[in-house]
Amino acid sequence: MISHDTTRARPPATAQDPAQGSPNPLAAAWDARIARLLELLPRRVGDAVTWLRAPSRRWVRIPAALLLIVGGFLAILPVFGLWMLPLGLALLSEDIPGMKPSLERAARWLEAKWTRVVAWWRGRG
Repeated sequence: MISHDTTRARPPATAQDPAQGSPNPLAAAWDARIARLLELLPRRVGDAVTWLRAPSRRWVRIPAALLLIVGGFLAILPVFGLWMLPLGLALLSEDIPGMKPSLERAARWLEAKWTRVVAWWRGRG
């Protein structure tokens, strides 16, 4: 049965910085980044992640996030992979809002490094 909170068009939650009581721009940027990435996923996968991100799914989301993080550390084994670590951290950030700014800074750093590597690689030829 599909409930109303599984739609992909739900508005993103406002990211609040508990210390300041005002919206944190990095946390809001993280929420926007996740929303853009969800649009790129295949429909079924996007719907599953959206279902998991719903506030009422906390009891499923936290154990799933912890299992993904542990699976990320077991990347040397078949089936497990390093891809599980960032996915677990992203899911866990739904329940620990203080993680969102750190994850956004890490994502920006990785994007900048990737852009430099691609530019270097293309400049070699």
